[in-house]
Amino acid sequence: MRVRLIQLRILGAALTACWLAAFVLVLAGYRPGGPLDLVVGLAAIGPMLVAITAVRYPPIARDERAFAGTVWLGIVAVLLLVPSLAGLVTQLTGRGPQTLLPSGEAAYPWLLALGATCVFAGIGLARRRLGDASVRRRRILVGTGLGMVLLFVTGAAFASAAIVNELSVSNRLSIASRFGPTESAPEPPTCTDPVVAGPTARLQLCMDGSVDGRYSGQVVIDGIRNGTDLSWTGFAATRRALGTFGMTRIGDQAWELQPGQDWKRVGHAEVDGHDLDRQIVAVALTPSEQNAPEDRGLAYIEGALARHCRITLVGTTLRKAIPEVGLLVGDADISRWRGELDFWVFADGQLGQIDGRITGSAVGIAEDALQAGIRFRLLAYDRGLPVSVLPPAP
Repeated sequence: MRVRLIQLRILGAALTACWLAAFVLVLAGYRPGGPLDLVVGLAAIGPMLVAITAVRYPPIARDERAFAGTVWLGIVAVLLLVPSLAGLVTQLTGRGPQTLLPSGEAAYPWLLALGATCVFAGIGLARRRLGDASVRRRRILVGTGLGMVLLFVTGAAFASAAIVNELSVSNRLSIASRFGPTESAPEPPTCTDPVVAGPTARLQLCMDGSVDGRYSGQVVIDGIRNGTDLSWTGFAATRRALGTFGMTRIGDQAWELQPGQDWKRVGHAEVDGHDLDRQIVAVALTPSEQNAPEDRGLAYIEGALARHCRITLVGTTLRKAIPEVGLLVGDADISRWRGELDFWVFADGQLGQIDGRITGSAVGIAEDALQAGIRFRLLAYDRGLPVSVLPPAP
């Protein structure tokens, strides 16, 4: 029994650590500018207090099956929390107001994790109240009931504060936004509707790589696009490249910039596929490539209403959609890499922001390394405004 007690307390400590991380992230990073920002952060402490209760009063059981069931209940909660915490970091580091409860699809892993945590702690409280001599079935029923009460109290407190705060933010209209319509903007199209790139756009792309969790380089690109005409320059500091790169295309003319060289005329084939937002839309976001896109709900990006969607991402698609990843991984085979691509479509039906992350084997990228990864963010703003793409200066 003593060994089981220690094991359950370790599991309770893991749950406490996960909920503590969520509490710290929300308290420190949730700042959409609403009147209840701090209240929402403080309300996030409830699940952590429930998890601490499970450490103090672990749900110990003598029966093998009952013990295995309670252990798996705690493990399921941890497995749900770890990826949810990663998603929370992405939300809180995104641009504009951060929506904590954008949709049911985004909220249900948190709800399941909180329910499992509350029942895990409730069974321990029931054992403490009823004693070891009580009937096991009664302890489980009472513990489950206590868990449901804890779930309702902690979940309702946080959800109420978050929803009221986010409604107050959504009702505060922004005069203008570089990302899209603000006043009287219709609801953005659904995630299964066709995605289009704006007729014109200012573009920013930032990518960074990692090898076994260690930073391995970065690529930053800024540019403009007018239809099929585009011009961008960027700087790469990676294992594969160092210096300034650039591409320009105007009609049937094209130029390329390489580190240590001046702009030079090249054929169209040299710049085809480097359209940034148009290329991503054509390769990754066309209906044939959308593998059951997940609707993550509505969000406000710098005051502009957008729909947040998510699809799975594979390495072959990434290399076609953003050929600039070659500056990070060279010619390494990333066909078996897997990840996710989040994109935001605004009320005008146009793509405005993309966030992606993908990981896989480090073979061909670094010696004596196991895993490598890439994160990237693309912004397409001031869409539809007039821009002039000029030939590069000689």
